[in-house]
Amino acid sequence: MDRRLHALVLPPGPRLLSALAAALDGTGPAICPLSPALPAPARDALLDAVAPHAVETPDGLTPRPGGIPVDDATAVLVATSGSTGAPKAVELTAAALRHSATATLHRIGAAPGDRWLCCLPTDHIAGLQVLVRSLVAGTDPVIVPRFDPAAADGVAHLSLVPTQLRRLLDDGTDLTRFRTVLLGGAPAAPGLLTEARARGARVVTTYGMSETCGGCVYDGVPLDGVRVTTGADGRVRLAGPVLFSRYRLRPDLTAAARDGAWFRTADLGALTGGVLTISGRADDVINTGGEKVVAGDVATVLSRHPRVGDVVVVGRADPRWGERVTAVVVPRGTAPALDELRAWVRATLPPYAAPHELQLVTQIPLLPSGKPDRARLRNPDPPAPVPNVT
Repeated sequence: MDRRLHALVLPPGPRLLSALAAALDGTGPAICPLSPALPAPARDALLDAVAPHAVETPDGLTPRPGGIPVDDATAVLVATSGSTGAPKAVELTAAALRHSATATLHRIGAAPGDRWLCCLPTDHIAGLQVLVRSLVAGTDPVIVPRFDPAAADGVAHLSLVPTQLRRLLDDGTDLTRFRTVLLGGAPAAPGLLTEARARGARVVTTYGMSETCGGCVYDGVPLDGVRVTTGADGRVRLAGPVLFSRYRLRPDLTAAARDGAWFRTADLGALTGGVLTISGRADDVINTGGEKVVAGDVATVLSRHPRVGDVVVVGRADPRWGERVTAVVVPRGTAPALDELRAWVRATLPPYAAPHELQLVTQIPLLPSGKPDRARLRNPDPPAPVPNVT
């Protein structure tokens, strides 16, 4: 273990792409991209957790005392706070990243010369993997600092989160000009997929995380070389050449997540005929009145309501129920009422799964990765009133 590690606090662009290329082919140090928008305390906490030898910014390279080498095979570290909020970093080898990219290009049938749009944060695996696919394919990506539908001209493939696809639809974008729209980061409402496909989009839903070099299951089917199973606890387990090596300097976390060749995810799912469906996260199970409710199951049912445009379901602290099932809804047209949504859920799920609270919002708050900010939704400011629903 004598490979140097550099943290890159750089905007998306040519310098980041060249540093990634050098990290993958071994001619440069391993890299850990960090967002330039990070507040100083959060950035410093990540740097302490990652322990790079130097930090590169647009102003140049600054050595950092206390740098710790990475394994020779490690090319990229992806910093994440996970669900606990504690900073950590996932170590990914060049071989794992290349396998993921190659398997993706094969699965979607990418043609020589096809260009990708990179409009997701490059300090997260989804944005970074767009760059890896471009490097593997030998094409120049179109890199933009933030999502802009106009920037999609001339690209064949793009990777989006559901809110970005929603914007393309609302803007009247001709989706037939894209060969593939990879959609991940958060569950997509069935209505969104139906509408996009009806307008000619080839949407491929993806499931994965930093620990799997990004999406490793496409439309429920694992990429080449990836294996999927579920444990007795319902949690999804993944194996194959796309898996991370370790959590940086955290053997305890690595041991807790890895079981031999298998990675234990925090997601609940089921395999039916070899197709994986995700119902939610193990840490998103809501304990309400002594009953356990999978938030993702409730959100899926609510997303089918004709007046629900977008929805996230969370548990909020409640003195009576322990946690109350709360539906945070972006309405479509006339806003639905709580009683209406409760009846809708009860038609499919047990009565205790029906939401006890409805919060109407104009948009779901998101993390930089495009995932819903569940911590903010669980603890709104100011605190939401406790409704008297039985």
